Amino acid sequence: MIEFDNKVAVVTGAASGIGLAMAKAFYGQGMRVVIADIERQALTEASACLNDPTRVLAVVTDVSDPKAVDALADAAFESFGSVHILCNNAGVFVGGASWECSDADYRWLIDVNVMGIANGIRSFVPRMIAAGEEGHIVNTASMAAMTTMPFSSVYCMSKAAALSLSECLFKELEALAPQLGVSVLCPELINTSLASAQRNRPDQYSQQGDLTDTEMSKMTEQAISEGIASGIDPSVMAERVLQGIKVKKFYLLPQDGWKKAAMIRQDEIRQEANPTFTYVE
Repeated sequence: MIEFDNKVAVVTGAASGIGLAMAKAFYGQGMRVVIADIERQALTEASACLNDPTRVLAVVTDVSDPKAVDALADAAFESFGSVHILCNNAGVFVGGASWECSDADYRWLIDVNVMGIANGIRSFVPRMIAAGEEGHIVNTASMAAMTTMPFSSVYCMSKAAALSLSECLFKELEALAPQLGVSVLCPELINTSLASAQRNRPDQYSQQGDLTDTEMSKMTEQAISEGIASGIDPSVMAERVLQGIKVKKFYLLPQDGWKKAAMIRQDEIRQEANPTFTYVE
């Protein structure tokens, strides 16, 4: 997909971070943009920074709710007539030892990081196939999908699932609807608000006993917070996505220590060696 002008992009998790950067990049390419997020006030502010209201639609959306994502798709197609780029980007994080994380921790991350993508695929892709137009789907995973880190097991598990789902989708569309490309974005440490994702944690995952509050969870979330504070600007990811869409590139990866860590893991699997912790500089 090379031509962007006057086409339509939908981005979830678009009120901040990578999602907002992608929305701005698509808008800058002359596209009409549908931005979705669970955080109403931040979404309103994000919409305001894209200064042509005729080209922007903001829809408060909980991607873990399939009916809400259906409503998002309805709004996008009713407002703009078509969708050419879908970015399933919304994601959340919790830290802690795998045995300490609560059932609600697991359910929340699976519902957002995995089912959020699945819901986007189920709500949008059939309509995109039926339209017969050239298009692209971008699913945001993480380098945590290609590496593993202690005390981030729930996040790594969810992102590995997002990667596998994306690979399957690529093969399915290549066989049945080759006009639609697929990319999986695997960010490294990016300067976003991921470490404070708990601010948007819905009530159904926040009942008594649901919130993990241990030394390991605090240590991990503090480390992630410090790491992303000095991380790469989200606009770098937006440019990576734009270039990937243009050439229908599936794996959108960093070319640094994170990729090296992923290759070390692949070598361990090939050699049937025990997994090791790889420090990424």
